Amino acid sequence: MVLFEYRQSKGKDSLEYRYYISSAELSKEQFASAVRGHWGIENNLHWVLDTSFQEDDCQIYRDNAAEVLATFRHMALNMLRQEKDMKASIRRKQNIAAMNTTYFEKGRCCLNRGNYCLTQ
Repeated sequence: MVLFEYRQSKGKDSLEYRYYISSAELSKEQFASAVRGHWGIENNLHWVLDTSFQEDDCQIYRDNAAEVLATFRHMALNMLRQEKDMKASIRRKQNIAAMNTTYFEKGRCCLNRGNYCLTQ
């Protein structure tokens, strides 16, 4: 399937073609919903991981180290998202936790409320 996107920005016109491969037979509405759902995941998770943790720049390929590190990144992201005392970006919370052991310890306590337990 092909998606055409026409944009006008700052006096410039652009036309983009995006190609999608699917074995499902979808109506236009179902296709549009599937595309929006895909980009919703990209914007809510992968973009945050890349901008906050530079995930795309990571060059670890040994055994299952990439999967293990990705799991730790997801856990850290979930911890930072659970912390509601400070209204700040994920990146800012990450930097504060790196410099402030009290704030870092509070984040570790967030894990005890879920199914994780790292403070034992």
